Amino acid sequence: MSANALPARRNFLSTSGKATLSVAAIALLAGRPDLAAAAPGDMGKDVDILNVALGLEHEAINAYQLGAGSGLLQKPVLDVAVLFQSHHKGHRDALIATIEKMGGKPVMERSLDDYAKALNAGTLKSQADVLALAARLELGAANAYLGVIPSFKEAALAQVAGRLAADETMHWTALSSALGRMLPAKPLSFGA
Repeated sequence: MSANALPARRNFLSTSGKATLSVAAIALLAGRPDLAAAAPGDMGKDVDILNVALGLEHEAINAYQLGAGSGLLQKPVLDVAVLFQSHHKGHRDALIATIEKMGGKPVMERSLDDYAKALNAGTLKSQADVLALAARLELGAANAYLGVIPSFKEAALAQVAGRLAADETMHWTALSSALGRMLPAKPLSFGA
C-alpha cells in the first residue's frame, strides 16, 4: 500500500453514509451482545468497516515496532512508544473479537517490511522523525474514530468509538508535546 492510500483508509471510516457502523457492530465492540442481538444492521458492511479499523490498528502496531526497533528512540520516549503500541494491540484484539463474533474474517496483518515501505521508514533518521510519523498516524486515527460517532443513536454505543478516539487523541497529544509542538490554538480541533 502506498503512503497516499493511508489517508483514504482513514477517510473510509468517516465518510458519511458509506461507512457507518450498525448498532449491532458497536454493541459487540462494547461487549454488549444483548444489544447486538436485538439490533438490525448490515453485518457485511460492518465487517468491512471494522476491517478498515483493524487495518489501521495493524499499521499503528507496526509503526511503533519500527520506531522501537530503529534505535532512534531514547528512554523514556521508548517506554511511551511501547505503551502506546500495547494500547493499539488492545484495540486490535477487540476489533478481531468483534469481527469474528459477526461471522467475518479479520484482515490479516502484513509483514513488518510491508509497513516499513508504506510508511517510508527509511526516511526516519532521528527520534523526532519517528515521533512525527507516530503523531501523524495518531491524528488520522483519532479523526477516523470521531467520524463514526454521529452514526450512533445510543450514547452507550457511541462511547466505544469515543473511547478509541480518546486513546488516539491522548497519544497524539503526548507525541506532539514530546516534539515541542504547541497544542491547537482553536477549539474543536479534532474530528473535522
